[in-house]
Amino acid sequence: MKPYLAAAIQMTSVPDLEKNLIQAEELIDLAVRRGAELVSLPENFSFMGEEKDKIAQAEAIAQKSEKFLKTMAQRFQITILGGGFPVPLDNGRVYNTALLIDPNGVELACYQKVHLFDVDLPDGNTYRESSTVMAGTRIPPIYPSKELGNLGLSVCYDVRFPELYRHLSQMGAEVIFVPAAFTAYTGKDHWQVLLQARAIENTCYIIAPAQTGRHYAMRHSHGHAMIVDPWGVILADAGGDRPGVAVAEIDPQRLEQVRRQMPSLQHRVFI
Repeated sequence: MKPYLAAAIQMTSVPDLEKNLIQAEELIDLAVRRGAELVSLPENFSFMGEEKDKIAQAEAIAQKSEKFLKTMAQRFQITILGGGFPVPLDNGRVYNTALLIDPNGVELACYQKVHLFDVDLPDGNTYRESSTVMAGTRIPPIYPSKELGNLGLSVCYDVRFPELYRHLSQMGAEVIFVPAAFTAYTGKDHWQVLLQARAIENTCYIIAPAQTGRHYAMRHSHGHAMIVDPWGVILADAGGDRPGVAVAEIDPQRLEQVRRQMPSLQHRVFI
């Protein structure tokens, strides 16, 4: 693992696939011009709309999203994470799928979101992700990269389940992605503290690309795409108002220093 720059992209995706991919490409270009070698896109980067529209267009969204990720990786010679898009199943539902792609356009890792957001919020909004999404059944993978470190995958609501991240750390994760479309209501209180908690308790870097702003009707996301270091320090924050990019250095020496000073992973009793 070497020192390198990573980017967490912040988008305002809408119910328009082509428009979203144009926005994503512009932000990827910005991240690369700022020196990023590892670029991550948020959950629902390619489509953020009503559930019925997502299902109706799922096949096209899945095909174009995967092709887009591979094209961007090759064009910009980066490793890229597509943080979540629908991949259709035979039963009329989809997997919320994250893909990690290398600079040659080769798939390195695939994760199907396991924790689905079925919540009634006090602001009056109700979310039933399970109405259209099948929960994944496999533990998130770790991809071991000599250049970028051991990369772990997760998606959005997963961040509330610390046992998932403990598993990733036990498997050797050094950098963990948390691509999200966190609601504005929950995000203002929980987003930052949850990311910092996952970084601190697993002494790892957290890269959290995010959705921001109003997408359609009542759907409004919190924003604040960020990168957090193993001590819980926020290295970069894209803010909460508009699309942008959070870029920060992933430093193996910093990782080693924190794990040496606070060797909590070695002190686990209940494993």
